Amino acid sequence: MNNIMKCCTLCPRNCKVDRTNNEIGLCGVSSKIKVARIAPHYYEEPPISGKNGSGAIFFSGCNLKCIYCQNYDISKFNFGEDITITKLAKKMIELQNMKVHNINLVTPTHYIPQIRKAIIKAKKMGLNIPIVYNTGSYEKVESLKLLDGLIDVYLPDLKYFDDILAMKYSKAPNYFNIAINAIEEMFRQTGPIEFDKNGMIKKGVIVRHLLLPGQIEDSKKILKYLNFIYNNNIFISIMNQYTPLDTVKNIPELNKTVTDKEYDELINYACDLGIKNAFIQEGKTCEESFIPKFDLTGIK
Repeated sequence: MNNIMKCCTLCPRNCKVDRTNNEIGLCGVSSKIKVARIAPHYYEEPPISGKNGSGAIFFSGCNLKCIYCQNYDISKFNFGEDITITKLAKKMIELQNMKVHNINLVTPTHYIPQIRKAIIKAKKMGLNIPIVYNTGSYEKVESLKLLDGLIDVYLPDLKYFDDILAMKYSKAPNYFNIAINAIEEMFRQTGPIEFDKNGMIKKGVIVRHLLLPGQIEDSKKILKYLNFIYNNNIFISIMNQYTPLDTVKNIPELNKTVTDKEYDELINYACDLGIKNAFIQEGKTCEESFIPKFDLTGIK
């Protein structure tokens, strides 16, 4: 792990900083694992959250810089507390003892080597529920390969088709090509999606796409691509929960919610493509009440 972190190229940013010496790159963190919340989470897709919740571990820092991020306290300001690899493994076991359906690693990219060690330790301690890797998809294939055989479910975003949007809203050059290569590796590792007898996910890939206000044509291109490449071997989660926070109050095109008309048009387009394996959202999802409280819950 130390060799990887001494000249960090874990993600496409290739910062090459010495994170073992407390240097930080664009992700905002050193080699120390920093987390902001460890607790059951009930607002993922139904086969992930179920009735008992998903065992979410929210990691601090992020290699994306989405200006509309709902988790900006931890992604931008890096709020959280340092924990060891051993403690992370023990927390996974604690979550399992709470009867959650899975371990949900949220924004884990910049901690891949540490997470790998923690999962191996936890499995030796008796961890036997699925592990979910929940990511913005700005990932390197060679880094994901370090997790081969350890991750059961990948939950990647596919945010943008147009790289102009990726740069404008997330400062992420070449986002689409990087993300689709990462998702291809995720699918290689897990294969087609599988559920248990209770309808909970056992393995596979669920690709999330968040519709942004005014960007329906970009969203259509993403759905068309995913349907063409994967057909119904993956699920697509088509999300309307974009929530304009204070961080975008001076950006008129983002300082509003997605309209019902926009979302209905995108869902109809998905149906016209023949997409059958999809999750859609109904009701008032664009509310701050859906954003977790980052208050160090579950870390002590």
